[in-house]
Amino acid sequence: MNTDVGVFIMIEKQRTKMPEQDPKVRATNFDEVALGYTLEMAKKEAERCIQCKNPRCVKGCPVNVNIPDFIAKLVEGDVENAYLSITDTNSLPAVCGRVCPQEEQCEKVCVLAIKGESVAIGRLERFCADAMMDKDIPPEKIEKKNIKAAVIGAGPAGLTCAGDLAKMGFDVTIFEAFHKPGGVLMYGIPEFRLPKSLVEKEIDGLKELGVKFELNTVAGRTYSLKDMFELGYESVFIGSGAGLPRFMKIPGESLNGVYSANEYLTRINLMKAYKEDSTTPIRRTENAVVIGGGNVAMDAARCILRMGSKTALVYRRAMEQMPARNEEIHHAMEEDIQFEMLTNPIEIIGEDGWVKGIKCIRMELGEADASGRARPVPIEGSEFVIPTETVIMAIGTSPNPLISSTTSDLEVNKWGIICTDEETQATSIPGVYCGGDAATGAATVIKAMGAGKNAAMHMAEYMLDKNK
Repeated sequence: MNTDVGVFIMIEKQRTKMPEQDPKVRATNFDEVALGYTLEMAKKEAERCIQCKNPRCVKGCPVNVNIPDFIAKLVEGDVENAYLSITDTNSLPAVCGRVCPQEEQCEKVCVLAIKGESVAIGRLERFCADAMMDKDIPPEKIEKKNIKAAVIGAGPAGLTCAGDLAKMGFDVTIFEAFHKPGGVLMYGIPEFRLPKSLVEKEIDGLKELGVKFELNTVAGRTYSLKDMFELGYESVFIGSGAGLPRFMKIPGESLNGVYSANEYLTRINLMKAYKEDSTTPIRRTENAVVIGGGNVAMDAARCILRMGSKTALVYRRAMEQMPARNEEIHHAMEEDIQFEMLTNPIEIIGEDGWVKGIKCIRMELGEADASGRARPVPIEGSEFVIPTETVIMAIGTSPNPLISSTTSDLEVNKWGIICTDEETQATSIPGVYCGGDAATGAATVIKAMGAGKNAAMHMAEYMLDKNK
C-alpha cells in the first residue's frame, strides 16, 4: 500500500463543494450550471492533496498535466504559475476543467479516494484557467522552423495538435469545415456546461502562438490530402471527428420532428437557436423524447428541457449501465428529466407527417454481450406509447466518409474509422496522421486531445527527419 496513506487522518475526507445554480432556476436558462470556486475554496481544496511521491494522477491524465506541481503552487496562492504549469502540457485547461471525465481518469487513481473523496483536480484546473482568462501573459518566444504542417478539423484533437506543433516552431494551418473553430466544443457541448466565450478565448491563445485558421473549408472537397501536400504542407493531421449520426432504422424516423442529436445540438449551441433573436429555426414542443444513455443524450435532453419541453430520456439498459458521467445524470435528474430505463423504441408514430408519439417496449437484462454488459431482451406484450412531438436520436456517431472516399490509399476499417498506428497515430499514408474520434469512433474530449498531442510529437519527428 502507498505509504502516503498514513497521513489520511490529517486530511479532510470530503472535497470542497462547488457552488451551482438552483435546479429549478437553471432548467429555464442556458447559463453555466457550476459556478466555480473562489480563491479561498480552491486553496482549501488544494490543501487536501498529500503530494504523493509517485503521483498516479499524472499517469491517469491523457495529456500528462503535472497535477501535484500545479496544486502545490495553488496552495501557495501562486495562481499564475499554477496555470503555467497546467498549460505546459494542456492547451485547453478551461475546457478540460469542465468537460473531462476526471472521475474516470486522474481523480479515479487519487490516493485519497481509498478512504474518502479524491482531490477535485478538475475543479482546481478550471479555477486556474478561469482566474487567468483575462490576464495578460506574455507569449512564449518560439524559434520558427519554416516548415508547414496542416491540421484538418478545429476540434479538441486538431487544436491540441496544432498548439503543440506551433510551440515547437512549425507553421501550422487548421482547415475547418464550419464557420467557427472549436468542433464539438462549439457545436456539441451546451453553453450551460461549457460557455463558448471560454472556448473562443482558448482558441485566441492558439492564434497568438501563430496558428492560422481557414474556415468554411471542407477537407476532401475544398482540398484533398494530395492538394495539401502540393501546397507545401509537409505533414497532415486528420482530426475531423465523428459527426455522421446513427439512426435506429425503425418506422417513422423520416417524420418531421425527428432530429439527430448532432443536428439538434448544432442548432442550439453553434447557431444559438435558444436565443429569441436567433435566425436558426428550431421547433418548440410540449413534449420531447431523447433516445440514448451517453453524455450526448444528456446534453440533448437538458437542452430541449430548457426549450420548454417536458422531456423523457429512453435507454434500453439499466441506470447503472448508462455511459454518461454520473454528474450529468445527477444534474438531469435534479432538473426533472424523466428517465425511462430498460425501454427500447420500436416505432415513431406520426400524423400528417409530424411526430405524435413513440412506441416502445420494456426490456429485461439477459446474458452478457461482447461488451461485458448484460444484454437487454424485449419483454413480450409490454409495448406502450409515449406521447411526444419531438424525438432526438443520440445513439452514437461515426466518421464522415468524405476524406477516406476521396483518398484511395487511406486505410479505414469496416466502420469507416481511419486506421492508425497505436503508438504514433500514423496512417497508411506517409506523413499523414490521425487522432480523436476519426481514429477511435466517438470518445471523450481529453482522449482526443491526448491523441492530438501524441500525433504532434511524431509529426515533428517526421518533418525534421525529412528536412535534415
